[in-house]
Amino acid sequence: MEGNFRTTFVRETGALKNHPALVLNADYRPLSYYPLSLWPWQDAIKAAFLDRVDIVAEYDEVVRSPSMTLKIPSVVVLKDFVQPRKRVAFTRFNLFLRDEFRCQYCGSRKDLTFDHVIPRAAGGITSWENVVAACAPCNLRKGSKSLRRCGMSLRQVPRQPTAGQLLDMGRRFPPNHLHESWVDFLYWDAELEA
Repeated sequence: MEGNFRTTFVRETGALKNHPALVLNADYRPLSYYPLSLWPWQDAIKAAFLDRVDIVAEYDEVVRSPSMTLKIPSVVVLKDFVQPRKRVAFTRFNLFLRDEFRCQYCGSRKDLTFDHVIPRAAGGITSWENVVAACAPCNLRKGSKSLRRCGMSLRQVPRQPTAGQLLDMGRRFPPNHLHESWVDFLYWDAELEA
């Protein structure tokens, strides 16, 4: 009997790690879409006890303490509004997101890396306006040549995105797992199609 209880307890603890909470700003929008703003269930419960969030949806699973039983939060809303970032960091991930995880030469989604449109060897700089997502074969084909010299062209002109543009782009790439209680909060402010 004791062995059974111990095995069940260990299995349940591991399973509870799989219950993240979607974190919404005070305006009921996710703090970020890509990556999706999620907290481990422990942080969500702690924030609720510290009165920093309101719980708006829960999982069916519960956690127990000696004095109480509590359903695990699946969606929490911050009580204080967090101002979104205005500046977009120039990172590999944000570059791929701007370019929709596609090679800007051939459109492939495989073996992505990045490429300097004007090669560094020719004085090109590392900036939003000169770096694009590129698949390894196109990057190798282009090398340190100009687009004209290698007969390649860009799918779109590279530009620095705004924070809002990246946020909108992130909505197009939902994570692999979306809990049913999150869906209503993820896309409620998206424009409806006529």
